[in-house]
Amino acid sequence: MLILTRKVGEAIAIGDQITVRLLEIKGGQVKLGVVAPNLISVHREEVYTRIMEENRKAASETPADLDSISRLLGAKKTTPPDSQSE
Repeated sequence: MLILTRKVGEAIAIGDQITVRLLEIKGGQVKLGVVAPNLISVHREEVYTRIMEENRKAASETPADLDSISRLLGAKKTTPPDSQSE
């Protein structure tokens, strides 16, 4: 783990596209500003952990679970009408 010290207003660069700036220190908290491209997700660790847990749950759904969900949502298989020319 890399450990850095910064003062308010100072920043660190992560690669060419990400900057983390120390905005404020108040009590036992620090406020950080993160500048990153839209394609890079930036989350607090606890939010990221919840997202990953939900993704794991969704990936482990069985076809039976998905069929039940489809029935509950009223999804019906329909066949397109025959296109007959006169």
